[in-house]
Amino acid sequence: MKLAINVSLSLIVLGLCLWLVWPNAVQRGQLENVITSIELARFWPYLAGYIGLLALTHFLRAWRWNNLLRPIGVSLPPGKLLAISSVGFMAILALPARLGEFVRPALLRKRGHVSASAVLGTVAVERIVDGLIVSLLVFGCCLAIHLGHPPNSEGEKVWMMPMAYASLGIFVAAMLFLAFALRWPEMTTRTAVSLTLLPRLAPRLAATITEKLLHLIRGFLVLRDRKNLAIFVGWSLIYWAVNGAASLVLARGIGLDVSAVAIFATMGVVAVGISLPNSPGLVGQFHWLTVLGLSLYLTADVAQTSGLAFAILLHGISTIWYLAVGGLAMFTSHVSFHEVIAPEPALEETA
Repeated sequence: MKLAINVSLSLIVLGLCLWLVWPNAVQRGQLENVITSIELARFWPYLAGYIGLLALTHFLRAWRWNNLLRPIGVSLPPGKLLAISSVGFMAILALPARLGEFVRPALLRKRGHVSASAVLGTVAVERIVDGLIVSLLVFGCCLAIHLGHPPNSEGEKVWMMPMAYASLGIFVAAMLFLAFALRWPEMTTRTAVSLTLLPRLAPRLAATITEKLLHLIRGFLVLRDRKNLAIFVGWSLIYWAVNGAASLVLARGIGLDVSAVAIFATMGVVAVGISLPNSPGLVGQFHWLTVLGLSLYLTADVAQTSGLAFAILLHGISTIWYLAVGGLAMFTSHVSFHEVIAPEPALEETA
């Protein structure tokens, strides 16, 4: 039932975003003109630069994960870390409702050593730290626009500041929950499960979920390890900086006249938006969020044409990259699906 609900939400998001981003007849003609006017001789060097930076972001995104795994007793060699991460990144993109987030923990679990639930806790920390970084970025950019324009002016969107406050509040609250759960794990799990009323409705299911949550909280141990947490945050900041630089290079390649601040703000809007239940392959969702972010700095007409062309290229190239690298990684000796189908290790085995 939960899977059906998640898939249904993803399909609804897909339909809604495609409807929102699909340009009208006039804009479709303008979009075709934008795409056909790209000078290929000028574009290829920018494309090569973008792919090089994309490869670097892929490596940074994988490499930093080791600093979350070490506090739970896991340290992967570079080849295995990159292979498992690549398959996980491919799954996040390919599967709806962010179901791909479970792939890395499933591939890394090892009976008697580490559980998928504990590794999933590190993924939760990764997502929340990323969300907090990009939320701060979006909040700062939106606040700058808000302070630089008179109230209700055309330069400020009605949705801008509420979205900035909401995204920042959600990820700050999530970060506080991580710290609270790490300090008082049993009380936190009991409270969280009791709020669902499951202990009364389904006691056995409630007990199972409580046990899984305790596994999950083991992945929060990096919050006590100041050194690894600081290194992880440092790598994350570099990762997002390179990610934004890659998008800027591609924007320059197609002649999109937009500032670096606009590109980074758009990257933040997209990153915050796709943390919600996503459409399959982020189709429509990625494009609409990109146009939405660019509309903070460009006129609606330019955002719906040149901005949409940029979104199509950015999404298309990155999708091909992640699917290709993840597909190749599946056939390496570093990736084994044997533990994926094995029973989850008992709690006492991972203590």
